[in-house]
Amino acid sequence: MTLFRKYNWLWLSLAIIGVLFISSSMTYQQQTVVPLLDGIVPKNAPFAWLRAIDFTYAGTQVSAAALGFPAFCEWFLRKGAHFTIFLCFGFATARGLRGFIRDRGLTAIVALLSSTGVAALDEFHQMLTQNRTPLFQDVMLDTCGALVGVVLAIALRQRRRGR
Repeated sequence: MTLFRKYNWLWLSLAIIGVLFISSSMTYQQQTVVPLLDGIVPKNAPFAWLRAIDFTYAGTQVSAAALGFPAFCEWFLRKGAHFTIFLCFGFATARGLRGFIRDRGLTAIVALLSSTGVAALDEFHQMLTQNRTPLFQDVMLDTCGALVGVVLAIALRQRRRGR
C-alpha cells in the first residue's frame, strides 16, 4: 500500500487546509463575486419571502434591503462555502483518523477539535490579511459544518460495518 493511498483522507484534509490558506490570503476585493452577481441577479429581492429575511450576524444587518440583493446573495454564498469546506474537512479528518483511533467517540472528538483549531487559525490568518474581517461567529459556523462532516463519516462507517 502506497503512502498516498494509506493516508488518502488525511492528504485530502491537508489539501483543504492549503485551499483555506490561499483563500484567507486573498483580500475581499480579490474574492468578491458581487460584480458578477450584479449582472446576473436583480438589484432588489424578486420574491417577498427573500425580502422578509432580515437578521443580525456578527453585528451586521443581513437583509436584501440593507446589503442590496447581489451582496445579500454573496453573503449566503460565502457562509455556505464556510460551512461546506469545513463539512468536507471534518469528514476527511474523521475518515483519516479511523486508521489511528479505533474508538468512534475519540475519533469524533479529535476530528472536531482539529476542525475547530483549523477554523480559528484560518480566522487568525484573515486578521493578518488586508481588508478581511476575522469573526468568531465564522469559527462557530465552520465548527458546525465540521460537526456535520464528522457525524456523516462516523454514520457511514457504522452503516458499512452493519452490512
